[in-house]
Amino acid sequence: MRLLLPAALTLVLLALVLPATPAMAGPWRITSDHWSQADEDGFGRFVTAIGDSGCSSSESCLRSPANPWAGSEDRAFLDVDVDCAKLPYLLRAYYAWKKGLPFSYVDAVSGSGDMRFSKSANVPVSRTAILDHGGGIDGAKAMRELLDTVFTAGYRTDAGQTRGVPSDFYSPAIQPGSIRPGTVIYDTNGHVGIVYRVDGAGRISYMDAHPDYTITRSVYGAQFGQSPRGLGGGLKNWRPLQLVGARLESGTLVGGHIVFARNDQISDFSLVQYQGTEPNPSGDVAGARFSYNGAPLGFYEYVRVAVSGGKSDFNPVYELESTMRTLCNDLDDRRQAVDLAVRDGITAKPHPSGIPANIYLSNDNAWESYATPARDARLRAAFVQFHRDLADMIQMWVRRDPRIVYDGQFLKTDLLKAYDAQSQRCTTTFLSSDKHPVALTFDDVAHRLFALSFDPYNCAELRWGNDSPACPDQTGKRRWYAMEQTARNEIGRDEQGMATEIAGPQDVDIRGLIAAMPERVPFVQPMPG
Repeated sequence: MRLLLPAALTLVLLALVLPATPAMAGPWRITSDHWSQADEDGFGRFVTAIGDSGCSSSESCLRSPANPWAGSEDRAFLDVDVDCAKLPYLLRAYYAWKKGLPFSYVDAVSGSGDMRFSKSANVPVSRTAILDHGGGIDGAKAMRELLDTVFTAGYRTDAGQTRGVPSDFYSPAIQPGSIRPGTVIYDTNGHVGIVYRVDGAGRISYMDAHPDYTITRSVYGAQFGQSPRGLGGGLKNWRPLQLVGARLESGTLVGGHIVFARNDQISDFSLVQYQGTEPNPSGDVAGARFSYNGAPLGFYEYVRVAVSGGKSDFNPVYELESTMRTLCNDLDDRRQAVDLAVRDGITAKPHPSGIPANIYLSNDNAWESYATPARDARLRAAFVQFHRDLADMIQMWVRRDPRIVYDGQFLKTDLLKAYDAQSQRCTTTFLSSDKHPVALTFDDVAHRLFALSFDPYNCAELRWGNDSPACPDQTGKRRWYAMEQTARNEIGRDEQGMATEIAGPQDVDIRGLIAAMPERVPFVQPMPG
């Protein structure tokens, strides 16, 4: 099988210096039998441009100037809404359409129970290949059929699968270039993101869509959890494919069938994210241990160091400011979700007679569209990880670990100053039930993080963790709020949506952690040898 081939140097240079020319609306014509490295790079730039644009929905993304083909489609196609599972497919297939590339996707999987949250892997059983049978492909129709088909159960496949219908993705090595714009991130609790930027320090920025069809952005970390190999969570790349047996008609490839690369044919295939870098006879993620150049690391630290090519030095002040900016963006995304529930009158409705058995999955349209349990759990997990990472950096500084590159003299003072400044800059403002603005700093939110209500029927005050007298109590909403406290303490869930890790306010008290910093270990001048 021919896999991804390097593009000719002239094509790479032309792609870099020539402006993109929007294609006119027309059929999807396949002009290449595979995705070259230049195609993969171009797809990465396309995803980066969409991610950097700040667009907030699939419709606004497709209409954005970041899309070089914006304006080439009829309005009916652009009015497309996608959730998290569909967003990566929308971007990948849309790029394939506009660049004349082949595409195929898993259209059915088998599994037990609710295939989105089953304890065992789903098995791909059939595929749809988007092929030209003469006269071109109706791109808009093919895209809509694709988006009507894919959902999160299609991501839940064994990363080590070697037989049967291949999955759409493979598990990549954790290294520079393998984790890149276009890489997909799958959370086995039923959420998907797509990477749009990887910086020089190994931070992985991703965007994700939600049941309300909004698109948000954040930085990869503990909010996605670690997955066993069998469920295929974590970082995933698109599986290389090739169109074979097609005939060339007027520059267009017609007919043929698509063949996929096996795992052992992909140069950067690796199960390291599930098995670790150290000997692990069980192969289970629970026994996975990670190190880089002999230094033991936690999983998320390992990913960052490995993706950056070994950059393991940290400036605690910079890391604090960078993480707070990311979390501030997450808080603003949450504010928009809460405001939407208020705007659409969900908070004013009487509370249903119960809450869903699985709060992360419901057939109730209002709950599905407006509740934020999964979003809030990821937010809490990110805050807890922030606390843990900062605690580790503080201990490294105390021990005079050479990985800390702080040049000042008073780290506690500088961290407190940076924290307070960022906290004030990150002020979330919502409109109270009696219609006056309420402002919360980052530190305010941190102290009430485990009181934030994910229930869309609660008033704005409860959504932001404040049981204010201004908040009306319709049909015992406060009773339901109290019953939901256990769920508000969850930061980790298993594949069935059950809590696996519980935290509390002490685990996210960032300012308190800084204020309680111990004294530094005295420097001891080494004796002459």
